[in-house]
Amino acid sequence: MKAMIFAAGLGTRLAPITDRMPKALVPVGGTPLLQLLIERLKKAAITDIVINVHHFATQIVRFVAQNNSFGVNISFSDETAALLETGGGIRHAAPLLRPDTNAADEWFLIHNVDILSNLDLRSFIQKADRQAEAVLLVSQRPTSRYLLFSQDNRLVGWINTATGEVRSPYPDLNPLKCRRYAFAGIHLMSTSLLPLMSDWPDRFSIIDFYLKVCAGHAIVGHPQPDLQILDVGKVEALREADLFLRACGSSI
Repeated sequence: MKAMIFAAGLGTRLAPITDRMPKALVPVGGTPLLQLLIERLKKAAITDIVINVHHFATQIVRFVAQNNSFGVNISFSDETAALLETGGGIRHAAPLLRPDTNAADEWFLIHNVDILSNLDLRSFIQKADRQAEAVLLVSQRPTSRYLLFSQDNRLVGWINTATGEVRSPYPDLNPLKCRRYAFAGIHLMSTSLLPLMSDWPDRFSIIDFYLKVCAGHAIVGHPQPDLQILDVGKVEALREADLFLRACGSSI
């Protein structure tokens, strides 16, 4: 299986650190976020990795080269001309994400570089519902924006509880009858979905895409009751991230 790491973001919430380096190279516990994630992917037996780059792209490319690609196959999806958001980034990287000739596995993993968790990636991959076309890791962490799922955990919509806005391909959807989960920034996608992106604009959100196609394609949630997750998106989260790494230990 291949994996894509989202590492192209500007990391504005981590300024002034990201005024001189990309978010992917911000250290946590003395180790850059990108290295932490690559090593986690290796533990899950994923050795073919695509990294999208934009902000300080050359620093990321140089860092990977200086570390001999960490002993895995790493390629780069170049977004230096323009940030393409999550959906546009996947579509742009599609030629790198499709399986190699004669490869049987047509799924790939997508992981935000700034997400730390205690998730067993290998178990997540093995237990994922391969009858679906995308599997989204979700949790019950509090947020104002939830994905809405049917009772069998199929994606049916999205809600902003702060504003009451609901988005769904089902006009009569009752959010009160849905399961609500927060998206964890980690998901599996089948390459069968890639052709559906052809008519989308250059930049688009993968969540917008999932919400658009979920009526006709099985996009499912994978709740993880014991999931501990931390978004290292703000400067104040860096100290918390150091403590998180120590607490989770070898599971990271």
